[in-house]
Amino acid sequence: MADTTGSPVVTGRVNRLVTTTCLTVLIALITVLGVVVSWLWYRHWHDGNINSERRDRALASILERSRATADDTARALDTSDATDTDALIGVIWRNTEAPVITYDASRSEFTATAASSAMYDEEAMLPGGGPVKVTRCLIFAYAQRPGQGWTSRVSERDDDVCRPGTQIGGLVRLARTRISAMYAEDLTRAGVQKALDPTGRLRFYDVKSAVRRADTVTVSILLSSSDTTVAQCYRFTRPVGDADQGSATAVPVSSC
Repeated sequence: MADTTGSPVVTGRVNRLVTTTCLTVLIALITVLGVVVSWLWYRHWHDGNINSERRDRALASILERSRATADDTARALDTSDATDTDALIGVIWRNTEAPVITYDASRSEFTATAASSAMYDEEAMLPGGGPVKVTRCLIFAYAQRPGQGWTSRVSERDDDVCRPGTQIGGLVRLARTRISAMYAEDLTRAGVQKALDPTGRLRFYDVKSAVRRADTVTVSILLSSSDTTVAQCYRFTRPVGDADQGSATAVPVSSC
């Protein structure tokens, strides 16, 4: 019998079969790749829309919360017996926790600057999703006109406006921690200055005074942002008893 395996007819059939198989596999791969790309594009579009909606809701919640805070603070000022500037600043600070609070005597208006944040869960196919924090820079203004109650106003500013105040807030927390840990005999103007600025090269802390009355030491410190554009005076109060222990409190005041 003649061997036909190497004949042109058989070789052609084999080549056509291989070509057809390769084309079928290639078409299948292209189809699968197209499905995958379409799915990835859809997920990107879908997740982007969801994340945008969640971010907008989080930002809206910050404004809603800030307006409620402004109203609550105005009511607290109305019901407060405080009349002097520092006492009124204390009322505003307890309600807003704004690290920087100033008073404009020409307009009889207090201004509190604070960054407020909210969290939302970000959708993502790859690692990197999860909780995301968004922040808004807010300005609270409080004024009292003759014969009228306190009014409040909230406005939004660029993040750069709040950055110095955020730095000052961090400096306040650090100062509270160090003053709380100090020995009573070291709670002098020079002692606190050294504890906050051991090298004497920092521009952030300027201890103005440290006064002891009975079992309490009051320290007045002017704190400045790193760019020195914003400064705020704080009054730190530290109890000092026989146990020589106590946590310091801090509140902003109009001057040192």
